Formats: sequence, C-alpha cells, structure tokens
Amino acid sequence: MRTLLFSTRTILMGFIVLLAACTSQPKKDKVEEKSAEENWIQLFNGKDLNDWQIKFKGYELGENHLNTFRVEDGMLRVSYENWEEWTGTFGHIFYKGEFSHYKLRVEYRFLNDQVKNGPNWAYRNNGLMLHGQPAETMELDQDFPVSIEVQLLGGAPTGERSTMNLCTPGTNVVMGGKLVETHCINSKSDTYRGDDWVSVEVEVKGGEIIRHFVEGEEVMYYELPQLDPKDANFEKMLQIHGDTIVSKGTISLQAESHDTDFRKIELLVLEE
Repeated sequence: MRTLLFSTRTILMGFIVLLAACTSQPKKDKVEEKSAEENWIQLFNGKDLNDWQIKFKGYELGENHLNTFRVEDGMLRVSYENWEEWTGTFGHIFYKGEFSHYKLRVEYRFLNDQVKNGPNWAYRNNGLMLHGQPAETMELDQDFPVSIEVQLLGGAPTGERSTMNLCTPGTNVVMGGKLVETHCINSKSDTYRGDDWVSVEVEVKGGEIIRHFVEGEEVMYYELPQLDPKDANFEKMLQIHGDTIVSKGTISLQAESHDTDFRKIELLVLEE
C-alpha cells in the first residue's frame, strides 16, 4: 500500500511539473514572437546620407557647410574639424518624410573640444528635433526648425546636467494639465560625462503624448505639442499643419558647435 501511494504521489508530482512547464512555455514564445514582429527602420544605414537633407543657417538647402555632417567609421558624425571658429551657423540634418506615431531609438556620444567661440550653453549639446517643419520650408537665415526638441546634453567635469530635456523652438506643450511656455525644461535623468555612448528613446503618439527615456528609464512626459502663437513662423506653420496641435512632422539632428557621433538611429512605427 505504501509503495502504491508513493508511486501515485510521484506520478502526480511529475504531472504537475510537466503541466507547469507546458503552461509557462507559451508566455516565453509570445514575448519572443512580439519582439520578432517589431519592424525597426534603420534611419541611418551606416554607409551614406542619401536619405537625409541638410540645412545650415544662411545656406541653401542641401549645402553641407564645411562638410560638418559626414559618415565615418560607420557613424553619422557632426564634426567641426574644418571650422576655425563658431560663426552662429546652426545646422540640421533631416531624415526624409514625416512621422506621427513612433518610437525613436538613438545611441550618441560627445567628444573632443567645442569649436572655438562656441556658446557656453552649446557645450556638449545636440538634439533630436521631432514633429519638425519640412526642411524646404525653413527660411534662409532661420536658426532652428519649428519643432519639439529632445535635447541631448553631456555633463561638464563637475556639476549636474541632465540629458533628454525638452526645448520648444516655436512650440509649447502641456504638463500636468497646464500649458508650459518655458523654452527649456530639464528631465530627471542622471548626468552623463565623458565620451561614453548613451542610449535614449522617445515614444511619440501624434499630438497626444511624448515620453523620453534614458537607458530604459522614463525621465520626462508631456502632452499636446502645439504651435506657439507668439512665434514669427506661427501663421506659416498653421497652414502646414492645419491645426495648432502638432501631430506629425520631420525628424532632424543638430549641429550646434560640438562634435557628436551617432551610431544608431532607428524608428519603430506605432499604430495610431
């Protein structure tokens, strides 16, 4: 009887273990299947800038002033190697097309010294310009495209300096249910010093919600990106968007006086 009871318990325990293994396995498969289904678009192919447009203040669209934007060692590089000093000539490089609902994932680093006479605020400074105006609509002497800027900053040797901040050239946003008209707002990220690579991500849901992430951690959240009626380009942009709420636009990177490398720029389109 004891032998029979022991055998029954052994069989029952084996069945429970087998059942647990069978029920847990599909969960793992679903995660792997979901990951495989994500179709990330490589905006930068590591070889050339054929899908990008360049616009520098004071120069016609397409002129790559002093070969500042270039591809080297498989990276999209913002280089001030050919500049003797800073001249106030801001530059942007636009990826083709417009986007509305998406995730944008970028790996970047700052390196070298800032170009001579570069502004203090632009030390180790770049940005991801989202919901931006088309490059061809920028004025010849326009500093920045009307956009939502996800500001990339590197830390100085001392002091705190967050990255993935928000700046708003020609725009405003809503935070905590209130309209925010402050031009730049810091995120809650750590300070990233030196020349190490930093991995960041932005989740954009049209004209509704935008989230900033650094190394997988959410550091900023806001809503209702919209045109600033006080901006000089308001009427032009209102005709382009057809609404004060900005629900789509271009994606561009900056050249603001400090060398910056990008080794990954990829985008995942989300369902609206």
